[in-house]
Amino acid sequence: MSSSLKSWRTPLVVIIAGCLISTTGFGIRSVFGLFLEPMTVQLNWSRETFALAMALQNLMWGIGLPFAGAIADKFGSVKVIIVGAIVYGIGVWGMANAETGFALHMTGGILAGLGIAFSAFTLALAVMVRVVGAQKRSFVLGLGTAAGSFGQVLFSPLSQGFISAFGWQTALVILASMTLLMIPLALCLPDSTTNSTSNSSAVQAKKISDQSLSAAVYEAIHHRGYALLTIGFFVCGFHVAFITVHFPAYIQDLGLNPAIGAYSIALIGLMNIIGSLLSGWAGQKWSKKCGLSVIYFSRAIIIMALLLLPKTPLVMLLFAGAMGLLWLSTVPLTTGIVAQIFGVKYMGTLFGIVFLSHQLGSFMGVWLGGRIYDQTGSYDGMWQAGIVVGILAALIHLPINEKPLQRLATNAQATKA
Repeated sequence: MSSSLKSWRTPLVVIIAGCLISTTGFGIRSVFGLFLEPMTVQLNWSRETFALAMALQNLMWGIGLPFAGAIADKFGSVKVIIVGAIVYGIGVWGMANAETGFALHMTGGILAGLGIAFSAFTLALAVMVRVVGAQKRSFVLGLGTAAGSFGQVLFSPLSQGFISAFGWQTALVILASMTLLMIPLALCLPDSTTNSTSNSSAVQAKKISDQSLSAAVYEAIHHRGYALLTIGFFVCGFHVAFITVHFPAYIQDLGLNPAIGAYSIALIGLMNIIGSLLSGWAGQKWSKKCGLSVIYFSRAIIIMALLLLPKTPLVMLLFAGAMGLLWLSTVPLTTGIVAQIFGVKYMGTLFGIVFLSHQLGSFMGVWLGGRIYDQTGSYDGMWQAGIVVGILAALIHLPINEKPLQRLATNAQATKA
């Protein structure tokens, strides 16, 4: 590739393209809960049938992401995201045409999940942090995460409007088509895994590049803080996936207007823009592990308040707004800890492994929510479980050692010298 073609991919272009990939991919996957009620009613499915499809989607996203991250770390993110966008679109289109639970599980579950993994906003985040200096990483991570939340704000009312105007099948076909917008955006990213922020950064990247991928993974999984971070991120997935898929139906079960569900999902995304940016900013100034503990404990308090307060539209929207501030504010801090301890060279792979735990939590949250509802006719058991695991996650993060590994400190000193 000529230098003239490379030159237009400035850090600003890369950050904008990465944010738009995050907006599109995350925005579409965040609205599938709006389809639970119309699909299960028309096709005479149980909620567990739909929930299992979404659980499989989250699971395949989690399983696929470490592989997607490893391929992207080795060969660059462009081709990975393009392939992911195509598979994502096929999965959502298949979901629109599914007539059996098995077909839904194969398309909206497995295919869409793999497509999300290989076009994941976290792959874009990994590219974005490589084009800025270390002092700006937390903010850029917060910016990319906030962009995903903007997608939730944008696509929630848009998708509800599509469902109301055209029906759920056509709405899904439209969303499937929109996944392909990520293809031209991916072409705006540098198809390289090297850090291009400055000459000194390039020197440091060269020094660190002697480490192999397998050695980096071995190093990470034997680091206690990495293990604790991975366990804690399970709880984040448990919370957000359950709420994303089941909260609109929960609101309808209370006899409230279905539009409140769409507004709530959009409000979560809107407030998460603020929460993600604040989280990225705070991560540059204070302890990231303490920030994560505060987030998880606050989630437990907010869920407890939901159970105790009267179930009015205002309470639902207040819950959505408060939870939105804490929604993906875990991502800048969690990715920030990974980059801070281990460096950015294999960030896609190392965060992919942590994210697998998140998606195992998502699988459990989505499937168990449907299972408990079908067995008891209520989501109360899931809300109570959310309180317990939130408190546990707050405690798990406190012992994490956030200090960079000695090899990073040594390379940094050598670079300065």
